[in-house]
Amino acid sequence: MEGDEGNRDQSSREEWTLLFWTTLAVVVPVIITLWCSVQRSKRKIHMKDFFRKSKHGWHCTDLFNKPTYCCVCQQHILQGAVCDCCGVCADETCLRRADRSLVCKEIMAPSRTDGTLAHRWVRGNVPLCSVCAVCKEQCGNQPKLCDFRCVWCQTTVHDDCKPSLSDGERCELGEFRSLIIPPHYLHHVNKLRRRHPDEYSKLASACGSGWTPVLVLANTRSGNNMGEALLGEFRTILNPVQVFDLSELPPSKALQLCTLLPPGSVRVLVCGGDGTVGWVLDAIDTMKLKGQDQFIPRVMILPLGTGNDLSNSLGWGSGYAGEIPVEQVLRNILEAEVVKMDRWKVQVASKGLYFRKPKVLSMNNYFSVGPDALMALNFHTHREKTPSFFSSRIINKLELDGERVALPSLEGIIVCNIGYWGGGCRLWEGMGDEPYPPTRLDDGLLEVVGVFGSFHCAQIQVKMANPVRLGQAHTVRLVLKTSRMPMQVDGEPWAQGPCTITITHKTQAFMLYHSAEQTDDDDDESSTSEAESSAPHDSPKPAGPASARA
Repeated sequence: MEGDEGNRDQSSREEWTLLFWTTLAVVVPVIITLWCSVQRSKRKIHMKDFFRKSKHGWHCTDLFNKPTYCCVCQQHILQGAVCDCCGVCADETCLRRADRSLVCKEIMAPSRTDGTLAHRWVRGNVPLCSVCAVCKEQCGNQPKLCDFRCVWCQTTVHDDCKPSLSDGERCELGEFRSLIIPPHYLHHVNKLRRRHPDEYSKLASACGSGWTPVLVLANTRSGNNMGEALLGEFRTILNPVQVFDLSELPPSKALQLCTLLPPGSVRVLVCGGDGTVGWVLDAIDTMKLKGQDQFIPRVMILPLGTGNDLSNSLGWGSGYAGEIPVEQVLRNILEAEVVKMDRWKVQVASKGLYFRKPKVLSMNNYFSVGPDALMALNFHTHREKTPSFFSSRIINKLELDGERVALPSLEGIIVCNIGYWGGGCRLWEGMGDEPYPPTRLDDGLLEVVGVFGSFHCAQIQVKMANPVRLGQAHTVRLVLKTSRMPMQVDGEPWAQGPCTITITHKTQAFMLYHSAEQTDDDDDESSTSEAESSAPHDSPKPAGPASARA
């Protein structure tokens, strides 16, 4: 008996020991993980506050994508922080010292006594495959912090070759001098007693002929989160004051920099989707209302995300995923031509709500009601619950330039301003044996087509069918009788009850057109016709057999 009790006590002690160590093995890692998480959060908040107060544009990285050396201690580092304005790198222990002792690229500074800009050198971490401006040999190929790069003109030079530079310390701003706002220009503008466009033009003469400064407006929420990386690359090449993050500053405020530059000289690069472009164009319209017409910029698009029909229509492609460097993007700005693009006002007056102001939206691409908008609104569940949603005609009346158009039994109407629809489909021109003239951006005409259903939309997108061409018009008016219908303007969908929709011309925007390359899914002939159709001239667009005026 005593032996059995001893065995049970021994077994019990072993069970409790096993339970203790098992609990310890589970709880201790959890406690350590929680503690590390709290410390990481505190560190993140602390670093964020430090970055906010710093004059550098610091960004932390867990792993540099090339051999990198700390600009303070000169040691090789795998992680740390880099300034995307001047390129200074530092590990975390040297970060505060680097912030105090190493000056960043200045957005506003006086020029030298001879009116020129001096090189602003940063030592080490030069771009890969850099070439020395003196001996023409490769720079930065030694395993240490070595050689110099100018943060303005991007010139690289060996340590030993630097005293032999032919231009001494004079900086010409490099290849993109005509796009960069020099720091001494803003310094002189700040000193002006009378801020007038004539004064800006006088100051611009010192920046060289053909000076067309560019502003970069990027939506960091567009596409595959490329916006933030693009901001850093553009800040490296341009003056940081020219680069704006639209998640932090709206375009209406960013565009006020145009009023400090010579009238008609500014170009704006919008990095984002069609919605971001519309946001910027609305801000430009606001400038017109303020009487700032002379400062209106020309707009270029760098498409992020998917779709991007406006960008495709202007020759910039349907999406950017880093396939060309930002240097080539800036070269494209220099080579682009200016075209005019119509913008339209969409007014939605709900039936029975006579005392409520109509809903007013701006349209650049297209307006649609029916299956096309249903896909944008993701009404699939609603459609399954209500199979008769599209069983009867939804358009009670369609008028083009005041003339009523007889309609077949359609499920949807699409009103287009540009050549592309649905992520790269030429909706109006179509395919097969029905040739139609290409659309234009600046003729004040809209193309109106109908679709029989969502399957018909899919057939059009894969080039197996054509839409029902209803006509072209300066003004479009639709009357809807259905109790609840999906509709969209430029990809922004909503559900709408019975209403009257009126689309009229609003204004024109100055856009930059790229004709050097084909747009997506086009052959040489269609690319040529698109370039010809987008060039502004006085001849009207051929109405074709489906014209509303026929």
